[in-house]
Amino acid sequence: MKQPSRHSLRLGVAFVLTAICQANPVFPGADPHVAVFDGKFWAYPTHASDPKAQFHSFDFVAYSSPDLVDWKASEPILKMADISWIKDDGARNHWLWAPGITEKDGKYYFYFSVGPQNPTPSRIGVAVADHPAGPFKDIGKPLLTGGNGFEAIDPMVFQDKDGTAYFYAGGSNGAKLRVWKLKPNLIELGEEVEVATPPEFTEGAFMHEIDGTYYLSYSHGGWNNPNYSVHYATSSSPVGPWKYRGAILNSGESHKGPGHHSFFQHPGTKQWYICYHYWPSTKNEPPLTGQRQCSIQKISFAADGTISKVTPTDEGPEPAPIR
Repeated sequence: MKQPSRHSLRLGVAFVLTAICQANPVFPGADPHVAVFDGKFWAYPTHASDPKAQFHSFDFVAYSSPDLVDWKASEPILKMADISWIKDDGARNHWLWAPGITEKDGKYYFYFSVGPQNPTPSRIGVAVADHPAGPFKDIGKPLLTGGNGFEAIDPMVFQDKDGTAYFYAGGSNGAKLRVWKLKPNLIELGEEVEVATPPEFTEGAFMHEIDGTYYLSYSHGGWNNPNYSVHYATSSSPVGPWKYRGAILNSGESHKGPGHHSFFQHPGTKQWYICYHYWPSTKNEPPLTGQRQCSIQKISFAADGTISKVTPTDEGPEPAPIR
């Protein structure tokens, strides 16, 4: 029998190592919001059940994982058909995208964007469940409707340490950030807080806080373009004023248009991660076909608290169970 050459052995070892290390992408979809609930990691992306659907869906699913590596999709947690008010704008076609989630007192609050954005204005809805896997029940009316140059998209809720819940929304063609305080029930808007729109802001605002520093991160550029990227600003308050810090995630050789992300922390190791979507492509041009994918990578910080730049890679997170 012919023995394998050293070259073929090296190729075999390389293949095994690649198979072990290549954990990204972790699941299909876009605009992922990852959170930790009930001892698991939960991810809520824009769910494109049809590979030809580039940027929207007609239902939402959740992905859960015990260790950041093995992800399991749920049954639909909210279907467009179950949103009673969705046709009230008179538009012919509708779609769902860019969800966000938060938890309070054992209830889970799921916020989502509803299109079209033109000629009728986009809207944001909210649904509530007793479990992170749903099923979620829509509250029966929009939480926010766009108009007058503002696009009501990309909801994000941040609950501060004093119990105040802040609702962030906006972007796209309007490229304007708006923030409200939510009422304690988390399904009604309270007072709007006047905030500055930070430099290079397009959409997809996300807020997290570490040791008194508030990190407002967001996407810049066109969602279907290689210039899509993640930038951020910091503040001593969840509503600014903002100190612009620059871009931390840009397109790579085979990972185009990374963005619409979320940050989350492992409750045991305290390691921080970013989850984002991208187009798998080597062409530096807007993709015409294919479905976006979601990746998870560790992030690190400089001594002054700034976030180190992230390079898109297929090497995903190591298994990290929640003990």
